[in-house]
Amino acid sequence: GDVIHRMLTATQYVAPLMANFNPSFSRNSTVQYLDNGTVFVVQWDKVYLQGKEDMGSFTFQVALHSTGRIVFGYKEIPVPVLQISATQHPVKAGLSDAFMVLNPSPDVPESRRRTIYEYHRVELDTSKITNMSAVEFTPLPTCLQHQSCEMCVTSELTFNCSWCHVLQR
Repeated sequence: GDVIHRMLTATQYVAPLMANFNPSFSRNSTVQYLDNGTVFVVQWDKVYLQGKEDMGSFTFQVALHSTGRIVFGYKEIPVPVLQISATQHPVKAGLSDAFMVLNPSPDVPESRRRTIYEYHRVELDTSKITNMSAVEFTPLPTCLQHQSCEMCVTSELTFNCSWCHVLQR
């Protein structure tokens, strides 16, 4: 894609394993998803690395739970992830989030400068990604979980929260 797409995919991802996979290499390779309303699962099944098909196929998945819990599951990882080349495509595993702001450019008032702010990243130690392994991420508490004014103001969270009667948050 264009520059914006590359910049956002470098900073906004949920990646159980990001590499230069080629799902069209084999008829047995698939990328499937399931959404039952409480969990959204994406599975990469028997996918091969582009140009490195002799390494073997990879099978792994991500499960995004409505509670905020995220689970990466690894069934078949035929080679150590550290041996996967990053020359054609980044190799990483983890979570990252960012947002983009359009600011007027001081030089050309009609144009806008795009600035991407990455504010959170969790990188997995890829040496730990092996056959039949899993990683679970559990969300930290936030003030948005409080359902009443009393729960909010008596919370022991370290945030400086206050209750909004209009929004009931």
